[in-house]
Amino acid sequence: MINLHVKRAIEITGSQASLARACGVTQPAVYRWLNGSRIKADYVMAIVEATNGAVQAHELRPDLPKVFPPPEKDHVS
Repeated sequence: MINLHVKRAIEITGSQASLARACGVTQPAVYRWLNGSRIKADYVMAIVEATNGAVQAHELRPDLPKVFPPPEKDHVS
């Protein structure tokens, strides 16, 4: 199953290789992330930074809400 958030990060950075360079990993690692491998928490913020925040940490690791909390929902009165 394709990880759409990683796909968007690849599109933003231009290629799997450029995302890999930005994160300090190999291109095959990015390929594995794209195809469903879990992204180590160590690399999540590198992806966020490589995309200038267009891809958010909580999108990449929704299973870690205490580490990468989703944004607060706006409260409308």
